[in-house]
Amino acid sequence: MTIKFIELFAGVGGFHLAFKHRDEFKCVYANDNNKFTKITYDNNFTNKLTIADIRTVNSNDIPNHDVLTAGFPCQSFSVAGLKKGFSDVRGQLFFEIIRILKDKKPEYFILENVRNLISHDNGNTFNIIISELNKLGYYIQYSVLNTKDFDIPQNRERVYIIGFLNKSEFFSFKFPDKLPRTRNITDFLESDCDDKYYYNGKYLYDKLVDKVIKKNTAYQWRFGKVVENKSNVCSTLTASMSSVPIIIDNKGIRKLTPRECFNLQGFPIDYKISGVSDSQLYRQVGNSITVKVVEKIIDSIWR
Repeated sequence: MTIKFIELFAGVGGFHLAFKHRDEFKCVYANDNNKFTKITYDNNFTNKLTIADIRTVNSNDIPNHDVLTAGFPCQSFSVAGLKKGFSDVRGQLFFEIIRILKDKKPEYFILENVRNLISHDNGNTFNIIISELNKLGYYIQYSVLNTKDFDIPQNRERVYIIGFLNKSEFFSFKFPDKLPRTRNITDFLESDCDDKYYYNGKYLYDKLVDKVIKKNTAYQWRFGKVVENKSNVCSTLTASMSSVPIIIDNKGIRKLTPRECFNLQGFPIDYKISGVSDSQLYRQVGNSITVKVVEKIIDSIWR
Protein backbone atom coordinates (compact mmCIF):
# COMPACT_ATOMS: atom_id res chain seq x y z
CA MET A 1 0.00 0.00 0.00
CA THR A 2 1.34 3.40 -1.02
CA ILE A 3 0.82 6.31 1.37
CA LYS A 4 0.90 9.62 -0.47
CA PHE A 5 2.20 12.79 1.18
CA ILE A 6 2.73 16.42 0.24
CA GLU A 7 5.17 19.05 1.48
CA LEU A 8 4.03 22.63 1.93
CA PHE A 9 6.77 25.19 2.63
CA ALA A 10 8.97 22.28 1.58
CA GLY A 11 12.31 24.06 1.64
CA VAL A 12 15.00 21.56 0.70
CA GLY A 13 12.90 18.47 1.43
CA GLY A 14 13.56 17.57 5.06
CA PHE A 15 10.15 15.95 5.42
CA HIS A 16 10.69 14.12 2.13
CA LEU A 17 13.94 12.64 3.41
CA ALA A 18 12.27 11.55 6.64
CA PHE A 19 9.54 9.68 4.75
CA LYS A 20 12.10 8.25 2.34
CA HIS A 21 13.43 5.88 5.01
CA ARG A 22 10.21 3.87 4.61
CA ASP A 23 9.24 2.18 1.32
CA GLU A 24 5.48 2.73 1.55
CA PHE A 25 5.53 6.53 1.19
CA LYS A 26 5.46 8.59 -1.98
CA CYS A 27 5.68 12.38 -2.38
CA VAL A 28 3.07 13.60 -4.85
CA TYR A 29 3.48 17.37 -4.45
CA ALA A 30 5.98 19.85 -2.97
CA ASN A 31 5.66 23.61 -2.83
CA ASP A 32 7.86 26.52 -1.81
CA ASN A 33 8.35 30.12 -2.88
CA ASN A 34 12.14 30.34 -3.07
CA LYS A 35 14.01 29.78 -6.32
CA PHE A 36 17.22 28.80 -4.54
CA THR A 37 15.55 26.03 -2.55
CA LYS A 38 14.26 24.65 -5.86
CA ILE A 39 17.84 24.17 -7.07
CA THR A 40 18.75 22.14 -3.99
CA TYR A 41 15.46 20.24 -3.85
CA ASP A 42 15.45 19.30 -7.53
CA ASN A 43 19.06 18.08 -7.30
CA ASN A 44 18.00 15.49 -4.73
CA PHE A 45 14.51 14.24 -5.60
CA THR A 46 12.81 12.88 -8.70
CA ASN A 47 9.65 14.88 -8.06
CA LYS A 48 10.34 18.56 -8.61
CA LEU A 49 9.55 21.50 -6.37
CA THR A 50 6.66 23.71 -7.48
CA ILE A 51 7.59 27.36 -7.01
CA ALA A 52 4.55 29.46 -6.18
CA ASP A 53 3.15 31.65 -3.44
CA ILE A 54 0.96 29.22 -1.51
CA ARG A 55 -1.78 31.85 -1.42
CA THR A 56 -2.12 31.54 -5.20
CA VAL A 57 -2.19 27.72 -5.30
CA ASN A 58 -5.61 26.26 -6.08
CA SER A 59 -6.38 23.21 -3.96
CA ASN A 60 -7.64 21.46 -7.10
CA ASP A 61 -4.09 21.61 -8.45
CA ILE A 62 -2.76 19.66 -5.47
CA PRO A 63 -3.05 15.87 -5.88
CA ASN A 64 -5.10 13.93 -3.35
CA HIS A 65 -2.91 12.74 -0.51
CA ASP A 66 -2.95 10.88 2.80
CA VAL A 67 -0.52 13.08 4.72
CA LEU A 68 0.11 16.83 4.68
CA THR A 69 3.41 18.09 6.05
CA ALA A 70 4.45 21.69 6.64
CA GLY A 71 7.22 23.43 8.48
CA PHE A 72 5.28 26.65 8.12
CA PRO A 73 7.11 29.99 8.45
CA CYS A 74 8.24 30.50 12.02
CA GLN A 75 9.79 33.97 11.93
CA SER A 76 6.64 35.76 13.06
CA PHE A 77 6.43 33.57 16.19
CA SER A 78 10.14 33.63 17.07
CA VAL A 79 12.09 36.03 19.25
CA ALA A 80 14.35 36.86 16.30
CA GLY A 81 11.28 37.69 14.21
CA LEU A 82 9.93 40.12 16.83
CA LYS A 83 7.00 37.79 17.64
CA LYS A 84 4.46 39.66 15.49
CA GLY A 85 2.38 36.50 15.06
CA PHE A 86 -0.72 36.72 12.88
CA SER A 87 -0.15 40.45 12.33
CA ASP A 88 2.85 39.42 10.21
CA VAL A 89 1.98 38.17 6.72
CA ARG A 90 4.23 35.15 7.32
CA GLY A 91 2.16 34.19 10.36
CA GLN A 92 -1.02 34.40 8.29
CA LEU A 93 0.29 31.68 5.97
CA PHE A 94 -0.84 29.13 8.55
CA PHE A 95 -4.40 29.72 7.34
CA GLU A 96 -3.36 28.50 3.89
CA ILE A 97 -2.67 25.15 5.55
CA ILE A 98 -6.16 25.29 7.02
CA ARG A 99 -7.60 26.01 3.57
CA ILE A 100 -5.83 23.07 1.97
CA LEU A 101 -6.65 20.70 4.84
CA LYS A 102 -10.31 21.69 4.54
CA ASP A 103 -10.35 21.14 0.79
CA LYS A 104 -8.29 17.93 0.59
CA LYS A 105 -9.02 16.32 4.00
CA PRO A 106 -5.95 14.05 4.31
CA GLU A 107 -6.02 11.43 7.06
CA TYR A 108 -2.98 12.90 8.80
CA PHE A 109 -0.84 15.97 9.03
CA ILE A 110 2.53 16.78 10.61
CA LEU A 111 3.33 20.44 11.31
CA GLU A 112 6.53 21.90 12.74
CA ASN A 113 7.40 25.30 14.18
CA VAL A 114 9.48 27.05 16.83
CA ARG A 115 8.87 26.28 20.49
CA ASN A 116 7.81 29.88 21.09
CA LEU A 117 4.67 29.24 19.05
CA ILE A 118 3.11 27.64 22.15
CA SER A 119 3.62 30.65 24.41
CA HIS A 120 3.24 33.41 21.81
CA ASP A 121 0.74 36.08 22.90
CA ASN A 122 0.24 34.30 26.23
CA GLY A 123 -0.83 31.15 24.42
CA ASN A 124 -3.62 32.80 22.42
CA THR A 125 -1.93 32.18 19.06
CA PHE A 126 -1.49 28.48 19.73
CA ASN A 127 -5.07 28.18 21.00
CA ILE A 128 -6.30 29.64 17.71
CA ILE A 129 -4.16 27.18 15.74
CA ILE A 130 -5.44 24.16 17.66
CA SER A 131 -9.02 25.43 17.51
CA GLU A 132 -8.88 25.89 13.73
CA LEU A 133 -7.50 22.37 13.28
CA ASN A 134 -10.14 20.90 15.60
CA LYS A 135 -12.89 22.59 13.59
CA LEU A 136 -11.81 20.51 10.59
CA GLY A 137 -12.41 17.31 12.54
CA TYR A 138 -8.82 16.52 13.46
CA TYR A 139 -7.72 15.08 16.78
CA ILE A 140 -4.48 16.79 17.80
CA GLN A 141 -1.39 15.82 19.73
CA TYR A 142 1.62 18.09 20.08
CA SER A 143 4.97 18.05 21.81
CA VAL A 144 8.24 19.98 21.96
CA LEU A 145 11.13 17.77 20.86
CA ASN A 146 14.80 18.66 20.95
CA THR A 147 17.21 17.46 18.28
CA LYS A 148 19.89 16.75 20.90
CA ASP A 149 17.62 14.08 22.39
CA PHE A 150 17.76 12.08 19.16
CA ASP A 151 21.50 11.37 19.01
CA ILE A 152 22.33 14.53 17.05
CA PRO A 153 24.28 17.16 19.04
CA GLN A 154 22.28 20.26 18.18
CA ASN A 155 20.21 22.17 20.74
CA ARG A 156 17.08 22.66 18.64
CA GLU A 157 13.65 22.73 20.29
CA ARG A 158 10.68 22.58 17.95
CA VAL A 159 6.98 21.96 18.47
CA TYR A 160 5.49 19.15 16.38
CA ILE A 161 1.72 19.10 15.87
CA ILE A 162 0.23 15.82 14.67
CA GLY A 163 -3.35 15.54 13.40
CA PHE A 164 -5.50 12.45 12.95
CA LEU A 165 -8.96 12.04 11.45
CA ASN A 166 -9.19 8.61 13.03
CA LYS A 167 -9.90 8.88 16.78
CA SER A 168 -8.48 5.47 17.64
CA GLU A 169 -5.18 6.27 15.92
CA PHE A 170 -5.05 9.52 17.88
CA PHE A 171 -5.40 7.65 21.16
CA SER A 172 -2.82 5.01 20.23
CA PHE A 173 -0.18 7.52 19.11
CA LYS A 174 2.73 8.31 21.41
CA PHE A 175 5.56 10.69 20.64
CA PRO A 176 8.92 8.92 20.31
CA ASP A 177 11.10 8.40 23.35
CA LYS A 178 14.45 10.12 23.67
CA LEU A 179 17.49 8.29 22.33
CA PRO A 180 20.77 7.97 24.21
CA ARG A 181 23.46 10.20 22.76
CA THR A 182 26.25 8.10 21.31
CA ARG A 183 27.81 10.79 19.11
CA ASN A 184 29.34 14.21 19.69
CA ILE A 185 30.17 17.15 17.47
CA THR A 186 33.39 15.60 16.17
CA ASP A 187 31.35 12.85 14.53
CA PHE A 188 29.64 15.45 12.32
CA LEU A 189 32.69 17.46 11.24
CA GLU A 190 34.51 17.32 7.93
CA SER A 191 38.08 16.06 8.06
CA ASP A 192 39.44 18.76 5.77
CA CYS A 193 37.91 22.23 5.38
CA ASP A 194 38.54 24.97 2.88
CA ASP A 195 40.59 27.86 4.25
CA LYS A 196 37.71 30.24 3.54
CA TYR A 197 35.87 28.99 6.63
CA TYR A 198 38.69 30.03 8.98
CA TYR A 199 38.91 33.33 10.83
CA ASN A 200 42.21 35.20 10.73
CA GLY A 201 41.21 38.47 12.34
CA LYS A 202 43.06 39.41 15.54
CA TYR A 203 39.87 40.80 17.11
CA LEU A 204 38.14 37.42 17.10
CA TYR A 205 41.26 35.70 18.44
CA ASP A 206 41.46 38.20 21.30
CA LYS A 207 37.83 37.48 22.16
CA LEU A 208 38.46 33.76 22.10
CA VAL A 209 41.80 33.57 23.84
CA ASP A 210 40.33 33.27 27.34
CA LYS A 211 37.29 31.29 26.23
CA VAL A 212 38.29 28.62 23.79
CA ILE A 213 40.25 25.93 25.58
CA LYS A 214 38.75 22.83 24.01
CA LYS A 215 39.26 21.71 20.47
CA ASN A 216 36.27 20.55 18.42
CA THR A 217 33.83 22.11 20.87
CA ALA A 218 31.07 24.32 19.48
CA TYR A 219 30.97 27.99 20.42
CA GLN A 220 28.70 30.80 19.41
CA TRP A 221 29.83 34.25 18.34
CA ARG A 222 27.03 36.65 19.33
CA PHE A 223 26.98 40.40 19.84
CA GLY A 224 30.73 40.61 20.31
CA LYS A 225 30.83 37.78 22.81
CA VAL A 226 31.89 34.17 22.58
CA VAL A 227 29.64 31.68 24.35
CA GLU A 228 30.42 28.00 24.83
CA ASN A 229 27.42 25.82 24.12
CA LYS A 230 26.40 23.65 27.02
CA SER A 231 26.75 19.88 26.99
CA ASN A 232 29.03 20.13 23.95
CA VAL A 233 26.16 20.47 21.52
CA CYS A 234 25.83 22.87 18.63
CA SER A 235 23.63 25.92 19.07
CA THR A 236 20.39 26.09 17.11
CA LEU A 237 20.95 26.45 13.38
CA THR A 238 18.71 29.34 12.39
CA ALA A 239 17.19 30.59 9.16
CA SER A 240 19.06 33.89 9.32
CA MET A 241 22.29 32.12 10.36
CA SER A 242 23.56 35.50 11.56
CA SER A 243 25.65 33.56 14.05
CA VAL A 244 27.04 30.43 12.43
CA PRO A 245 28.49 28.24 15.22
CA ILE A 246 32.28 28.24 15.45
CA ILE A 247 34.85 25.69 16.57
CA ILE A 248 38.60 25.49 16.97
CA ASP A 249 40.46 22.65 15.32
CA ASN A 250 44.08 21.86 14.52
CA LYS A 251 44.22 24.58 11.85
CA GLY A 252 42.56 27.36 13.83
CA ILE A 253 39.21 28.97 14.50
CA ARG A 254 36.47 28.50 11.93
CA LYS A 255 32.75 28.45 11.42
CA LEU A 256 30.89 25.25 10.67
CA THR A 257 30.70 24.49 6.96
CA PRO A 258 27.35 24.12 5.18
CA ARG A 259 27.91 20.37 4.93
CA GLU A 260 28.52 20.12 8.66
CA CYS A 261 25.31 22.06 9.30
CA PHE A 262 23.38 19.65 7.07
CA ASN A 263 24.99 16.79 8.99
CA LEU A 264 23.72 18.34 12.23
CA GLN A 265 20.20 18.37 10.78
CA GLY A 266 20.36 14.65 10.08
CA PHE A 267 20.73 14.91 6.30
CA PRO A 268 22.57 11.98 4.69
CA ILE A 269 26.13 12.52 3.52
CA ASP A 270 25.11 11.93 -0.12
CA TYR A 271 22.59 14.78 -0.04
CA LYS A 272 23.67 17.20 -2.79
CA ILE A 273 24.31 20.82 -1.78
CA SER A 274 26.02 22.22 -4.88
CA GLY A 275 24.70 24.90 -7.20
CA VAL A 276 23.90 27.67 -4.69
CA SER A 277 26.00 29.96 -2.52
CA ASP A 278 27.08 29.16 1.02
CA SER A 279 24.85 31.93 2.35
CA GLN A 280 21.83 30.29 0.71
CA LEU A 281 22.84 26.86 2.04
CA TYR A 282 23.11 28.19 5.60
CA ARG A 283 19.65 29.71 5.23
CA GLN A 284 18.22 26.50 3.76
CA VAL A 285 19.57 24.22 6.45
CA GLY A 286 18.54 26.60 9.23
CA ASN A 287 15.01 26.63 7.84
CA SER A 288 14.78 22.84 7.63
CA ILE A 289 13.48 20.23 10.03
CA THR A 290 15.79 17.70 11.66
CA VAL A 291 15.33 14.57 9.57
CA LYS A 292 16.01 12.09 12.37
CA VAL A 293 13.33 13.56 14.65
CA VAL A 294 10.65 13.35 11.96
CA GLU A 295 11.71 9.81 11.08
CA LYS A 296 11.00 8.78 14.66
CA ILE A 297 7.61 10.54 14.59
CA ILE A 298 6.73 8.72 11.37
CA ASP A 299 7.71 5.38 12.92
CA SER A 300 5.50 6.18 15.92
CA ILE A 301 2.45 6.87 13.71
CA TRP A 302 2.91 3.97 11.29
CA ARG A 303 4.21 1.24 13.57
